[in-house]
Amino acid sequence: MQINRLFEMIYILLNKETMTAKAFAEHFEVSQRTIYRDVELLSAAGIPVYMTKGKGGGISLLPDFVLNKTVLTDSEKADILSALHAVEAVSPEQVSTAVSKLSSMFGSAVGDWLEVDFSDWSNGEEESAVFAVLKTAILRKKKAVFLYHGGEKSGWRIVEPLKLCFKGQSWYLYAYCTLRNDYRFFKLRRIKEMDVLDETFQRSSPGKLFEGEEIFKNNFITITLKLSKEMAYRVYDEFAQYEMQTDGGFIAQLTMPEGDWVYNYLATFGEHCEVLSPEDVRMQMRDRLQKTLRHYL
Repeated sequence: MQINRLFEMIYILLNKETMTAKAFAEHFEVSQRTIYRDVELLSAAGIPVYMTKGKGGGISLLPDFVLNKTVLTDSEKADILSALHAVEAVSPEQVSTAVSKLSSMFGSAVGDWLEVDFSDWSNGEEESAVFAVLKTAILRKKKAVFLYHGGEKSGWRIVEPLKLCFKGQSWYLYAYCTLRNDYRFFKLRRIKEMDVLDETFQRSSPGKLFEGEEIFKNNFITITLKLSKEMAYRVYDEFAQYEMQTDGGFIAQLTMPEGDWVYNYLATFGEHCEVLSPEDVRMQMRDRLQKTLRHYL
């Protein structure tokens, strides 16, 4: 308990520069005599802490003592703090403390040049709750059970959660599915009625999943699309390979894992998109659109 109090005293002094023994005593709910003993212990340990009397006095640290001991360059410190600011979008309640502590230790702060929010414009509270529960399950190596709505089928899944991933503007759980006896991705927005089980597992989390996209093996498909000029903003946002046509439209290509979601994605372009190849995707898209049209006849 004492060692934690001593570390926290240092962090507070790094932030506030000077603090009275009375304020410390009230903060830690101990006596002022205990605070004086803590100051003596810190001094004996080589921490340059000192006390001054009178108005404006109190307990202080010599300026920049931690900064002079760090082995990081100014650029490296800025990179670390910037990365932590971005991660605040995932775990703000924990990272904010880390950012504050490291900013104090580094003796500088990073300007507000970066802000990240992984949630979309709709209500993401449910997804955030699922994220938090899965994070705990992964760290504690606990199995999880949930109702999953995937494609045309829905059902209960018991999984060994291994990693949370952000890809293509969405959060996914990468887990070992006991129903399929294989590794699977589960979109967080489709996970409902989730619970963490008491049963543990030993399977280890994999390394980088998306390096070379090897995780999808050979299930990739390359699609060529004809997009009208009204979709220019999406072409620039979502495509790496495209050619502008004389009419202002585009011929674009994208490569993605196969699955029903491909057709749902293509449908978001509405009348402004035509699938040119491959032929089976073109025919499948035509059949799906014809079935949709029946609702309006």
